[in-house]
Amino acid sequence: MRILTDADVRTCLPPLVEVVDLVEDALSALAEGRADVPPKPTVRTSPGMFANAMPAAYPERNLLGCKWISVVPDNPVRGLPTASGVMVVNDGDTGVPRAMLPAHELTAVRTAAVTGACIRALAPPGATISYVGAGLQARSHLRVLEALGHSEVHVWARRREAIDGLVSDLATHAPGIRVIASPSREAAVRDKEVVITGLSIGLTDMTIPVTWPTDDALLLPIDYASSIGADLAETAVLAADDPHQFAAVRAVRGKLDGYPTPTTWTGHQVHAPRPTGRLVMQNLGTGITDLVVADAIAALAEASGTGQLVDM
Repeated sequence: MRILTDADVRTCLPPLVEVVDLVEDALSALAEGRADVPPKPTVRTSPGMFANAMPAAYPERNLLGCKWISVVPDNPVRGLPTASGVMVVNDGDTGVPRAMLPAHELTAVRTAAVTGACIRALAPPGATISYVGAGLQARSHLRVLEALGHSEVHVWARRREAIDGLVSDLATHAPGIRVIASPSREAAVRDKEVVITGLSIGLTDMTIPVTWPTDDALLLPIDYASSIGADLAETAVLAADDPHQFAAVRAVRGKLDGYPTPTTWTGHQVHAPRPTGRLVMQNLGTGITDLVVADAIAALAEASGTGQLVDM
């Protein structure tokens, strides 16, 4: 089995537009029943944290794998990432583990690519875009947005130094995109055609008022209901990457309390005409999108001899 580090993952990551193509294909396969992705089981050791196993199979591409990831909101005060885990990619014929890679960079890029696929399909050309938050996901999202041809993003964060750190990082990794610091969260949301929210999952005091977004805003929460609450979702067409998984998450008190039922799959919506009015894309994360990206990384690692081979 080939063991990769986060640095190896970055080295072997395909061009970001190709990653967007991969996750869009995976979302379509999931929506059309061509992928086998059971609802991810959740376990926890304390209130507020959770861990998921995310198995997936894509038979027509002979892909098999599983991500194991934990989310601990208090980890930043310990100097640790909120989310951590590993991804195992198996040989589709034999089932033998083929590669194992850390989930940190993989999750960030996969999540941003799903957002990118939605924006590419559903936002108007030259749309005004804002991002609420300035953590790891902000970095990966702005890199994907740059790859898709966007040149500026309005960003709000609770700490100005977080935005400064984001700007410094992008000067090296995404120099073609400009960050415009918003003076307030309201300013970041009002009049924007696309709003991406990436605060910590589980916050209860940061929901966006219904009156802030435009009547036809594309809202892309990656923080569950921390920013886009049930009252705002009620005013919009609601899509989900996996409505079955969405229902399982909603059944857990505190995650998506009061949320309406999605009316469509993300994999269908990105290939359909954009509905009128507000549109909320609740992409909670599905193992099939992790799998297609991890498989592409593993293939490039094998071709280049990257990583460390260990005996099973």
